[in-house]
Amino acid sequence: MSKRFTATYDIETPVGLERAASVAAGEQSTGTFVKLAAETDELRTRSAARVEEIEMTGEASSPSLPCRLSGERYERGRVTISWPMDNIGSSLPNLMATIAGNLFELAELSAIRLVSLDVPAEFAAANRGPTVGVAGTRSLMGVSEGPMIGTIVKPSIGLTSEETAKLAGDLADAGLDFIKDDELQANGPGCPLAERAGQVMQVLNAHAERAGRKVMYAFNITDEIDAMARHAEMLEKLGATCAMVSLNWIGITGLQFLRERTALPIHGHRNGWGLFSRSPDIGVAFPAMQKIWRMAGADHIHVNGLANKFTEPDEVVMEAARSVQIPLPGTERCALPVFSSGQTVWQIDPTAQQLGNQDFLLCAGGGIMSHPMGVSAGVVAFRQAAEAARAGIAPDEHAKSCPELAEALKAFKKP
Repeated sequence: MSKRFTATYDIETPVGLERAASVAAGEQSTGTFVKLAAETDELRTRSAARVEEIEMTGEASSPSLPCRLSGERYERGRVTISWPMDNIGSSLPNLMATIAGNLFELAELSAIRLVSLDVPAEFAAANRGPTVGVAGTRSLMGVSEGPMIGTIVKPSIGLTSEETAKLAGDLADAGLDFIKDDELQANGPGCPLAERAGQVMQVLNAHAERAGRKVMYAFNITDEIDAMARHAEMLEKLGATCAMVSLNWIGITGLQFLRERTALPIHGHRNGWGLFSRSPDIGVAFPAMQKIWRMAGADHIHVNGLANKFTEPDEVVMEAARSVQIPLPGTERCALPVFSSGQTVWQIDPTAQQLGNQDFLLCAGGGIMSHPMGVSAGVVAFRQAAEAARAGIAPDEHAKSCPELAEALKAFKKP
């Protein structure tokens, strides 16, 4: 019997849930808008999508999205559909074409959101997945326990290569684990990647000789696919330990291409994610999409942050973070959740508490760079907050003997 992959959708429809589910399954497998003589019973048995479950959750008197078809009422519900793996093999882009293709445009649907995805172990195993993951990242950073603390180069753009390298050196001296380019910092003439990477790694390699561990710097190599491969090769020669890409804009095959050509951990930035997920009536939920990114090779994946500056509530953020820590089917391959967006020393402990472990990277830009005592004190304050989290001590209690943490707690409002 063929292995099957399964997707669950939250849909709304003017034609009834059963009819809408049937149309969606047909459109995304053997059927079309008219009956075909070639669509035999044997062919359907072999290749057709199958409606596995339908659950009605509500109804409305008007459509949530513009819809060519109309009805007296619009049923809302969860629909689960499965497909045989034989239809597509282990191809990730063709998986996306199947589970998130034309059904998002069907006239029978006035809302549709992909909320979950399950794939057979054979499918997950056939794709590379994370190469480094959590354990490898800890080893490269030299951080054996506790939360990993990082920052984003700020200002996001505008610094020269020399200024970026100077800042990286100061942050490394202060004890930071991780530094990343902002996703807006690309390979422009104002701060070329090769020049920036060369000067930053000269500083970080020298610091590693003194300190015995190398601060991880994620250089943004988002580009055309051939250029990304060249950038990654350059980073490896310089002794860099991480490459960052904008997941939504390089695409699944771009990520796969890069994964096949570098052993560096790939830091996956999800900028633009709101375009795909912000609406409750159309799009993709993060727990489904992160499986695609992980199978394609991402080692680190951004998940937003608690009390963030964006729109996602804390429960959505934590659901996202937990999802990347669940092993892919039939494997032990997990990714490192990366918390960012308006993070300060206040978020370290609740992040660890709600996640249930300390296998995460928390990145703070302004929360470090705008510390009243300076950037170095900002790093020290985060390190002290992490110490408190590991020891199970409240941050304000720990701050009684830690002036940098005390100043940070006063400077940044408690969420």
